[in-house]
Amino acid sequence: MIVIACVDDNNGMLFHQRRQSRDIALYNHILQLTEGKRLLMNEYSAKQFLKEEHQNVIVQSNFLDIAQEQDYCFVENTEISKYGNDIQKIILYRWNRVYPADYYFQFPINKYIWKLQKVSDIKGNSHDMITEEVYTNV
Repeated sequence: MIVIACVDDNNGMLFHQRRQSRDIALYNHILQLTEGKRLLMNEYSAKQFLKEEHQNVIVQSNFLDIAQEQDYCFVENTEISKYGNDIQKIILYRWNRVYPADYYFQFPINKYIWKLQKVSDIKGNSHDMITEEVYTNV
């Protein structure tokens, strides 16, 4: 599976069970990136994507359990550690600032297991610049 997550500079994701931030331009970018592929997520995340009909978005509470090798999985409030052997790629979108957080992206990305393949910037709607980091399992 390919994991997608949005994080702040400290890998924060949520504060009091609410996402730290959101950006419509980023969500449109993710929909373009995953066009023609399955994009899996839970109900909480789906609210950000389902403004209109998207054939590739699959909403299911156990989305990580049903994910296949080339599926994209958007995670916000779901622990992914137990799926480590099934993850081929991780795409992090960094807000490039620090927000209050009490839930963090805690998957162990380090230079011995994961390799940073690509870094690029995306012009956001509510954020001037959102950094995309793509990691692959080596």
